[in-house]
Amino acid sequence: MTLQFIGIDPETGQEGSPTVWVDESKQEFVFQGFKPGTELEAECAAFVAPGHAPGIPPHESVVRMPFRMVPMLREACDVAERSGLL
Repeated sequence: MTLQFIGIDPETGQEGSPTVWVDESKQEFVFQGFKPGTELEAECAAFVAPGHAPGIPPHESVVRMPFRMVPMLREACDVAERSGLL
């Protein structure tokens, strides 16, 4: 796996570091973010989408990303589109 670093939260300081990467070989975005807290995680787990079972499977998690990282998320999408795999 070769991760392409896209960016890190510009307000990260020395603690915490929400980060965005792209893994072109697996065609995936990779995020490091803040843990959601039990209330938000429970709200997400209770959400029902048509054709989708409620809950968060053990192999998945909820991650929070600050809005100030939108430019990095856009850049990650641009990388995915340029890869020609979409």
